[in-house]
Amino acid sequence: MNTYDFDQTVFYPDSSYCFYMFCLKRHPLAVLRTVPATLVKLYLYNRDKRDAAPLKEQLFSFLKALPDVDAELEEFWKQNFRRMEPWYLEQKREDDVIISASPEFLLRPAAEKLGVRLIATRMDKHTGKIEGRNCHDTEKPRRFALEYPGVKPECFYSDSLSDSPMAWTAERAVLVKRGVFSPWPGK
Repeated sequence: MNTYDFDQTVFYPDSSYCFYMFCLKRHPLAVLRTVPATLVKLYLYNRDKRDAAPLKEQLFSFLKALPDVDAELEEFWKQNFRRMEPWYLEQKREDDVIISASPEFLLRPAAEKLGVRLIATRMDKHTGKIEGRNCHDTEKPRRFALEYPGVKPECFYSDSLSDSPMAWTAERAVLVKRGVFSPWPGK
C-alpha cells in the first residue's frame, strides 16, 4: 500500500483553491460575501500560524449559499480531473490511500473515480464546518493508524515537508515537485 498527499502532489495545483475559484466564477455573490471575514481569519492565521481550521472553515463558509453542492462538485470534477498528475495515473494501484488536509467532500468524487481510498478533513459540505480535526501534520498519521491499525505504508509521496509526520510512518518517503522525485530529507 502506498499513501499520497493530494494537493500539489497527485493533483496540481491545490483542489481547495481551484474549487474556491470555480465557485467564485459560478456563484460570485455567494463567495464574495464571505471575503471580509475570510481576510480577518487569514490575518489571524498568518500572525499566529497555529491552527488552520478556523481559516479553512471561514474559507468554505460560502457553501451555505450554494443551491446544490453536489451538482457543483460534479461539474468541478468534470472540468478539473484533468489536473491529476500523469505520473500518478501511470503508477496508481487499487490499494493506494490518499491522505489530505483538503475537505473529504471535495476529494471523494476524485478518489472514487480513481478507485482509491481516501482519508481527508471531514467537513460538512453545506456549512463548511470541520467535524473533528483538520487532517494535517500529526493528524495524518493518527487518522491513518485509526483506519489501518498496524499497517505500514510501503511509500508515502508528498510535495511538502509539513507532511514529515506521515513520511516517518512509511518504509520509504518521496518528496514530489511537479513529477520530479527526490528522497525525503533525513529518511
